[in-house]
Amino acid sequence: MKKIHTDHAPKAIGPYSQAIKSGGFVFVSGQLGIDPKSAEFAGGIKEQTKQAMENMRAILQEAGLDFGAVVKTTILLKNLEDFGVVNEIYGSYFQEPYPARATFQVAKLPKDGLVEIEAIARCG
Repeated sequence: MKKIHTDHAPKAIGPYSQAIKSGGFVFVSGQLGIDPKSAEFAGGIKEQTKQAMENMRAILQEAGLDFGAVVKTTILLKNLEDFGVVNEIYGSYFQEPYPARATFQVAKLPKDGLVEIEAIARCG
């Protein structure tokens, strides 16, 4: 098991790693829409979704991967009515074949975020 860390994504806010490489996969922890430079949320749902995806990109790049390696994602939303906006932004980061995905509305996200996205990517 190998820890993946980059300063181009927010630091973990608890006892977890940004990502772990194990068994031929990279498991990327849920990414909020927090700007790693300011440690603040990027704005509304559009900005937070884009920032969460950019945080994920930075972590994948640190692992030597890109979005083409992602096989599964999970999206957690504070409000499922934001699904259309999130889906459009999320979709712009992937090409066919798209990763498998689950999307859920949750009661609350860390730091009262609007969206959190996690991923599993294959190595090699």
